[in-house]
Amino acid sequence: MREAFSLIDSDLYVMIDADTQYDTHILPQAIEHCIKHSLDMLNIARIPTHKNTHRRGHSFGNKLLTRLASALFGRKLEDMLSGYRIFSKAFVKSFPAHSQGFEIETELTIFALQQRLRIDEIAAPYKARPDNSFSKLSTFKDGFKILGMILQLLITERPMFVFGIVSLLCLVLGVGLSLPIVLEFLQTSQVARFPTLFVCVGLLVSSVVLGGIGFLAHLVAKGIREQRHLTFLSYHKE
Repeated sequence: MREAFSLIDSDLYVMIDADTQYDTHILPQAIEHCIKHSLDMLNIARIPTHKNTHRRGHSFGNKLLTRLASALFGRKLEDMLSGYRIFSKAFVKSFPAHSQGFEIETELTIFALQQRLRIDEIAAPYKARPDNSFSKLSTFKDGFKILGMILQLLITERPMFVFGIVSLLCLVLGVGLSLPIVLEFLQTSQVARFPTLFVCVGLLVSSVVLGGIGFLAHLVAKGIREQRHLTFLSYHKE
């Protein structure tokens, strides 16, 4: 995928898994929809035509991960892990492509959401696998890889959100643990629990440091997004 995106020069790019499960008959309609609405990414959600098309674990994991990504990055999609998509040239040439495996669909989706690109989703039939054909996707191993990719992108793309939450937790814990010590000091003018006091000070300092790290990381992430957008615009004008 990475090599294809870098070498192929086209106005539109179609990505489709090669297991013959996707309906290629809708491709002309999908391309027309993409052009008509000037989309940067069109996701083609899968509608199973048979109850055994998906393994139960795959179906549940897909729904869970899709909803998690939608909650964290916005814009609900029905099938984030679909391997059937159409992209604009500007999307492809500005896409970083860091994934090593089945996380590629997650990275494509989150990239489009974070860059606020024009995306849409349509549905198409999804057939059962051919006889003697087996999915290479491991329910748990690849599921955890996809979850890891979501968390990694959450940290790199929304650092202020991640570090802000951890900073707030440290602040709440620090203040909560320090209240009895402060009240005791006001009543007795003494501090009897120094270990707890040190923990409170450590939590409060950590809260400030994490907040500062989150803010600096936010500025870096913002600069990277702006650079990606400039790259996107340079190809969009062609």
